[in-house]
Amino acid sequence: MAKKVMIVVGTRPNFIKITQFQKEFEAYGDEFEYILVHTQQHYDENMSDIFFTQLKLKEPEYLNVSPASPSNQIGQCIIEIEKAVLKHEPDALIVVGDVNSTLAAAIVGNKTGTKLFHLESGLRSYDNEMPEEINRLITDLVADGFFVTEQSGYDNLIEAGKSESQIHFVGNTMIDTLVAFDEVIQQNNILEELGLEEKSFVLMTMHRPSNVDTKERLEILLNIIAKISEESHLILPIHHRTKNSLIKHGLFDELESNPKVIITTALNYLAFQKLISTCKYVLTDSGGIQEETTFRKVPCLTLRENTERPSTITIGTNELVEYNFEAVSKKINEIENGTYKTGAIPPNWDGKATKRIVEVLRKEL
Repeated sequence: MAKKVMIVVGTRPNFIKITQFQKEFEAYGDEFEYILVHTQQHYDENMSDIFFTQLKLKEPEYLNVSPASPSNQIGQCIIEIEKAVLKHEPDALIVVGDVNSTLAAAIVGNKTGTKLFHLESGLRSYDNEMPEEINRLITDLVADGFFVTEQSGYDNLIEAGKSESQIHFVGNTMIDTLVAFDEVIQQNNILEELGLEEKSFVLMTMHRPSNVDTKERLEILLNIIAKISEESHLILPIHHRTKNSLIKHGLFDELESNPKVIITTALNYLAFQKLISTCKYVLTDSGGIQEETTFRKVPCLTLRENTERPSTITIGTNELVEYNFEAVSKKINEIENGTYKTGAIPPNWDGKATKRIVEVLRKEL
């Protein structure tokens, strides 16, 4: 009888981490029944049919969750995910990352007695003001098995009292997607569309409230952008929150008038990955981009006080940089003059993490 595995996702980054499961399950014939559930936690214009076609994803089962406050949305997710679990009765429930639907699905798994695995477990920023940190802590508290992307995840789980037999150092499934689609990524024509040459531009993404909500922070950001544009074009796929804040504080026109700045809407996965692989360096406050740049060996300046992905710093090309003009300028100068670190790729970031996970499931279910 087929082993039923349900994976719950809620956001676009979640999907990026699970693209290879269908292929790996199918490699074992009818041994597995794979159920993909999408809470639709975030509406995303780039989560269209094209997204599913590009990444060869199976059509998910959509849940009826509407936009709301975080606690309201988590409540809706719990109700809807429980319905799906009771309907399908999976042998295993896999939750992904650290979003609200991750937490909701973890609670459902625990309360229904379903074997619960956390993909990307053990990561810690040690900043309890980050909503994602609370989601990570509670999910790891109730999970039965842990799929770990890096050494810090393993160490944190051991320190929390988890047994070695529960922890599986499988690697990074997001890198599996990069490896699987690299040929298609390199064929993407976004550079031609923007009229840019490889290594002639810098890529920036900025969206965290602490970085974009106040006028003081935005003025620092504009000074950093002015510094970058002395040497390079800057591509800024602008987040709704960032754009609205710039408009609110009367700064958007200043940004838009800089001839070296190319402002775009959110880009599709393949186009964005082509930009990461061909840019000079990246400035970001995102989590996943720290990993993608490390894999590409592209310098990444993360404008945050902490990161839950320390291997991107200790092994990779990432650096945490204080949010001020002088600190960022110093690092930009290092990159421009060739003295910035080169970095390496962390263990098991080899495109085979999903394969290892399915091998674990074969043994444990």
